Amino acid sequence: MSPYRYCAGRTPLIISMPHAGTFVPDDMINRMSERARLVPDTDWHVDCLYDFAEDLGASLLVATHSRYVIDVNRPPDNQPLYPGADNTGLCPLTLFDRTPLYGPGREPDEAEIECRLKTVWQPYHDRLTESLQQTISRFGVALLYEAHTIRSRVPRFFRGQLPDLNLGTADGTSAAHELEARMFAVCQSARNYTSVLNGRFKGGYIIRQYGRPAENIHAVQLELSQRTYMEEEPPFRFNEALATQVRAVLRELMEVMLKWAA
Repeated sequence: MSPYRYCAGRTPLIISMPHAGTFVPDDMINRMSERARLVPDTDWHVDCLYDFAEDLGASLLVATHSRYVIDVNRPPDNQPLYPGADNTGLCPLTLFDRTPLYGPGREPDEAEIECRLKTVWQPYHDRLTESLQQTISRFGVALLYEAHTIRSRVPRFFRGQLPDLNLGTADGTSAAHELEARMFAVCQSARNYTSVLNGRFKGGYIIRQYGRPAENIHAVQLELSQRTYMEEEPPFRFNEALATQVRAVLRELMEVMLKWAA
């Protein structure tokens, strides 16, 4: 199976969904714990949530493999994104609730990790790099939007309930400040939703690596609380009524990006 699905768009907007995948190869899934086989830490239903992407002419890059296989939003050298905080690694060994991902002694060795890097991680980044280059060549600017979601309560990473809309620009380094301000204004004005800018989730490896405002590549990440659009426990059902409401905010964020770049 290809490590990603890609659909080229007609505007400068590129939507990346690095944690949408649920595929786990048989040789790995047979070594995983029963709970891990449910892939509970997936960014569930993000492709459905952003079903308006085609209407906006966005290019869409969606990971097919689970983040448990390899996390394409982590540095290839596995350096922590948030020094001093609890971090998940390139090839995780535990779930978000800290329970073991693998059975005893069945974790991947260095050779297996290297293979996953070459066959899953690298192709995703090659495709993203190519898309950014093509977009810059065509439009003179590229807008990279990282679509993420997470359970509203994950004590391992943050206390209490996470804000609904967590906008990240790597502390203002991955996108123009004017664009950041316009997008956060949308979050702040969104009725019934809480929001924060560069809070616990400032942005992962992708926006830090590719966001280069001086070169007209502007990258932002939105970490959306899953309570805004789905059931957060198995079987992780999508809630269309909730999704319709938050989808309007997500669409407005992207319309603001495109209007700013026009």
